[in-house]
Amino acid sequence: MIKLYYAPGSVSLASHIALEEAGAVYEAVLMDASARAAGGGRDYLAINPKGRVPALATEHGVLTETLAILAWIAAEYPQAKLMPADSWGCAQAQAFNSYLATTVHVAHAHRYRGYRWATEESSFEDMRRKVPASMTDCFALIEQELLAGPWVMGDQFTVCDGYLFTTADWAEGDGVDMTLLPRVVEHRERVRARSAVRKVLAQISA
Repeated sequence: MIKLYYAPGSVSLASHIALEEAGAVYEAVLMDASARAAGGGRDYLAINPKGRVPALATEHGVLTETLAILAWIAAEYPQAKLMPADSWGCAQAQAFNSYLATTVHVAHAHRYRGYRWATEESSFEDMRRKVPASMTDCFALIEQELLAGPWVMGDQFTVCDGYLFTTADWAEGDGVDMTLLPRVVEHRERVRARSAVRKVLAQISA
């Protein structure tokens, strides 16, 4: 059986939603906070040497990185239509997800994990001060240019939507004024209302 290693509040939510939307048979394995603080814990490092979530254990091996996991789920469960069928649409979806992974998530991480980029506490504080502006810029671009509506790619729900939902749920905590982002907010609530998403949220909050 597929196993998803996840942690509440983390980007693993996007993969969790994708599995549920795909109708996959899987087990969700909670990584507790103490294990994560210790770099994933010795047992988890044997599964994912990066010590981060998500990790997806499959019959083929362990897959890490949200971009790769979402792409695999969409390809493994084509009946769920979680990725555009045409090559251009697929590339556009990957471009959107890449922006979330390489820009939005990194901007968010500067609030908590400045140690990845610097060693001085003054540098950490400078990074934290920048987060509201950086995240606001990210979501303004999504609001104005990247969100086709009603879903990210237009009429079709894809893995992009669960991923955007995940990152948009961080925004208020990062100091973003969501009143400036009505389309992002509407999208977030539209995703939250889906039965698969409600099921995942109930599971991780139990």
